[in-house]
Amino acid sequence: MKKAGILNRRLAGALAGLGHGDGVLVCDAGMPVPDGPRVVDLAFRAGVPSFAEVLDGLLEELVIEGATAATEVRDANPEAAALLDERCPALELVPHERLKALSAGARLIVRTGEARPYANVLLRCGVFF
Repeated sequence: MKKAGILNRRLAGALAGLGHGDGVLVCDAGMPVPDGPRVVDLAFRAGVPSFAEVLDGLLEELVIEGATAATEVRDANPEAAALLDERCPALELVPHERLKALSAGARLIVRTGEARPYANVLLRCGVFF
């Protein structure tokens, strides 16, 4: 058994299979989950695990070359907006409806227990070399 890093076997396996350019949607409990992408649902109860905890864990495991979030996060969830600004340099903002459309092309969706609006981000994988 792993003693560090991501212990959830479904998530660890899904992350190991990602390649350059693949999308990973990290989303709150209310984000519509499209058919198609692999989904790892970590939601245990409202707020557990938090969007911040899951995002931080994924950023420790992945190389990210870009990120996209909903423009609405700025007004509706300033805490999530500040977190995204801090953790995701060159964050691109698009309307929420566009983010939902883009999420259909994600290779992996990681659902958190976050229960605040617009705590969602689409990460684009980079390479470590």
